[in-house]
Amino acid sequence: MCQLLGMNCNVPTDICFSFEGFCARGGKTDEHRDGWGIAFFEDLGCRIFLDDNPSIESPIAQLVKQYPIKSKNVIAHIRKATHGKVGLENCHPFQRELWGNYWVFAHNGNLENFEPHLTGFYQPVGTTDSEKAFCLLLETLRQHFPDGKPTLQQLYLILQKVTKSLSSYGIFNYLLSNGEYLFVHCSTKLHYLIRQAPFAAAHLIDEDVTVDFRALTNGIDRVAIIATLPLTDNETWIPISQGELIVFQDGELILTN
Repeated sequence: MCQLLGMNCNVPTDICFSFEGFCARGGKTDEHRDGWGIAFFEDLGCRIFLDDNPSIESPIAQLVKQYPIKSKNVIAHIRKATHGKVGLENCHPFQRELWGNYWVFAHNGNLENFEPHLTGFYQPVGTTDSEKAFCLLLETLRQHFPDGKPTLQQLYLILQKVTKSLSSYGIFNYLLSNGEYLFVHCSTKLHYLIRQAPFAAAHLIDEDVTVDFRALTNGIDRVAIIATLPLTDNETWIPISQGELIVFQDGELILTN
C-alpha cells in the first residue's frame, strides 16, 4: 500500500530532511512507484506538486528536496496503486475548498466495494477509492454545517463518525488539513514524533543523511512529524493506536479520542 508523511509546526518550517528519506521509499528502499505528491499550506494558499512517476526518479521530487519551502502544515504521499490506474489524476494529495479554505487529503489503505452515491457539491476527478472517500467526507461536513465553519470540537465529532463509517470498508489511514489543523487517523499503521527543545541530531533510515537541529532551530520551535513508518533511527517514534483520530496544531497534539 501507500505511505504517508505529514508535518505540523508552530512556525513555518521546511520539510526537506524528512522528505529526503520519504522520497527514497518511492522506488529505492521500498516499492511505492505509482506516483507521489506533496502539499504545502502557505497562509491561505496551498502549493501542490504531483507526479505520476516514482518519487526516486522524479525531477520534481528533486526540486522539492532542494527547495526549502516554509510551511506550518504539509501533507505528502507516495503511491502503490490498488484502485485506479497510474496517472496524475489519481495522485494524492487531493485538494478541495470548504468554508473558504483549502482542504487537503491523502489516504493509505484500500476500501473494498466502496461506491458512494455522490450527488452533492464534491465529485471525484480520478478513479481512486481515496478521492471518493475525500469527496464523501467533505460533503458530509458541508451538509452538517451549511452555515459555515464549526468549532474544532463540533468538527471533530462529525469527523469521528464519518471516519468510523468509512473504516468499515477497509484500511483507512489518512491525513487531512485545512491549514490550521492536521487531522490524523490510524487504521493500521502510523507513527509520530514531536521535535522541540532541547533539539538534537537526527539520522535518516532510508538515506545516510544526518541533520543537527540544534544549529537550525531556536527554543520556541516545535515540529510534529507523522509518517507511516519511522523515518529516523535515533529518535523515539510513537505508534498511533488503531482506530485513533488525533489532531495537531502548532506542533502539539491537542485532541485525541
